[in-house]
Amino acid sequence: MQKRWTIRKHDHDAVSKLATELNVKPLIAALLIARGHDTAEKARQFLNPSPEHLHDPYLLKGMDEAVTRILRAVENKEKILIWGDYDVDGTTGTVLLRQMFRMLGAETGFHVPNRFTEGYGINSPQLRRIRDEGYSLVISVDTGTTSVKEVEFANSIGLDVIITDHHLPKTGDPLPPAVAIVNPNQPDCPYPDKHLAGVGVAFKLAHALLREKGLEHEVPGFLKITAIGTVADVMDLTGENRAIVALGLLDLPKTDNWGLKALMEAADCRSDMTSYHIGFRIGPRINAAGRMDVAKHVIDLFEADDFGKARQLASLLDSRNRERQKMQQHITELALAESEADPDRHFIVVAGDGWHRGVIGLAASRIAERLHRPTVVLSIEDSVGHGSARSIPNLHVLNALESCSSLFEKFGGHAAAAGMEIKGEKIPELQEQLNKYAVSVLSLDDLVPQLDIAALVTSETLGLDLVDQLAAFEPFGAGNPKPIFVTRDLILIGEPFIMKDKHLKLRLFGGGKQFEAVWWDGVERSKGQTLRPDTRIELAYVPEANIWQGNRRLQLVVEDVRADN
Repeated sequence: MQKRWTIRKHDHDAVSKLATELNVKPLIAALLIARGHDTAEKARQFLNPSPEHLHDPYLLKGMDEAVTRILRAVENKEKILIWGDYDVDGTTGTVLLRQMFRMLGAETGFHVPNRFTEGYGINSPQLRRIRDEGYSLVISVDTGTTSVKEVEFANSIGLDVIITDHHLPKTGDPLPPAVAIVNPNQPDCPYPDKHLAGVGVAFKLAHALLREKGLEHEVPGFLKITAIGTVADVMDLTGENRAIVALGLLDLPKTDNWGLKALMEAADCRSDMTSYHIGFRIGPRINAAGRMDVAKHVIDLFEADDFGKARQLASLLDSRNRERQKMQQHITELALAESEADPDRHFIVVAGDGWHRGVIGLAASRIAERLHRPTVVLSIEDSVGHGSARSIPNLHVLNALESCSSLFEKFGGHAAAAGMEIKGEKIPELQEQLNKYAVSVLSLDDLVPQLDIAALVTSETLGLDLVDQLAAFEPFGAGNPKPIFVTRDLILIGEPFIMKDKHLKLRLFGGGKQFEAVWWDGVERSKGQTLRPDTRIELAYVPEANIWQGNRRLQLVVEDVRADN
């Protein structure tokens, strides 16, 4: 699919001034300014994440009340239960709080809902079971902000609830009548950073409690697991999250947690870890537990008391992840075949009988990315469709669903993603209504993916030193993506080499030097282009270091190609 390239313009005077003040190359200064770090002070803070960038936990609304109630429960040896969500954010937050409570000398139980039998969020039947087992305090992680009826029920049976969460409350709806709600996104919360993950909010609660017990020196040890949940939940890696993840990554290879060691081994992660290793190796294996099976395995893994047991559990998560990959690929192929049958649609809605509900969100993401259309993928079971939606820029998917809200049994979400339940016979009408909505809000330009180019780089100045300079911008991720550059007047040497039937390797020449480029899914993505030997091209790419058998060389990861055909 052809992309629109938008090449950023830079203020050369401002770039020159910042480059001189920081003693960096102009390209690095230009990138810093483009990302909002336009003074020497802001740039130095960005380039040097430190513990000083972590905010005081008591700035969170509800923290005082939460700490008071929890300390009373610890003092009185009440039974405390941690209720976590089933994704990486929720499970890592659950592990974090249980570890922290052990330091306080308190034992806790935990409950992570089954995605398929219980669904998302707090539910009343489990609350009754929890009360019957003698628990008096429930602390949620990454969930609970919209659980008004469930918290009312808990109160009615003598259970106190503390909610820690980061999800947005529904506009106009009341908040649950909990003992305390700790959520930076609740109304009137003065916390300066609204991008904390669920595990980040749990980390803040742990920090406050450890401070009260004279154990604040233990706080840095929790940054590793907080970093994993933050990256895997695709939170913005700016502000406080940047400090959390940068510091956590430094500490990860030194972990003494058997489960984390085993997981890193299974995911082939070594000492030089970046946010990539969390996002694409560790995170998917943890997430696979909740998607394909039960998320309880994640807590069992991180709490394993010997390496042999931890390795068995890590191997189980690894095999679940392979199952997830196969299932996701199968459903994505089926859904793509169905959606490509009607290429003129502005909004893709596809459904299949018995498609695995744990992977339909991933399939929707893949289709939305591939076709650059907002997408809903539904799994039909017993005449009911359970769906996931993913969007593209300039279409707020929750607003789209609200435009035909009468069709759903239930739905919820935000700008980029949503979930829903709908009767099977209403799916054709849903297709029509969502397509009509998309036609009304999306321009033709919106239907062409945009590639934001950070800068033009000449082939003469392109080398491994650029990769080394960009390392200071790590950790990369949401809110701080790897910069994409463009180099012009490159000549293709020979035919592209096809790898594993779908990827392309290109050899290029320019400025008296040869370059190697790899284009993931290049066979599909290069359709409509003729890449013959000696073709002159413009290349949009991310520069990386490829290390193989101890040799380190420059590799250009292709984002797009413009061939002079």
